Amino acid sequence: MTTHLHSDMDSLLHKLSSDDVFRARLLGDPVAALGSLGITLAPGQIPAERSLPAKDAIALDRMAFMSKLDSAAGAIPFFLSGTA
Repeated sequence: MTTHLHSDMDSLLHKLSSDDVFRARLLGDPVAALGSLGITLAPGQIPAERSLPAKDAIALDRMAFMSKLDSAAGAIPFFLSGTA
């Protein structure tokens, strides 16, 4: 994983674990919300039904997520599925 991707994912996880406005925006318009972080995702990669894990679950598992994910964009469908 490159430093840039690692940084993108860390920024995303921070926002998902602490920013209610971003979480709502991500659920409503994932492409735009991610674009605000410099992450590009094709609309076809977004699940039709979306939910997010609880903020505290993401915060607790942040390092584990970071070690397991190959790319920032590849993680988005996982997060939007609501499973942690």
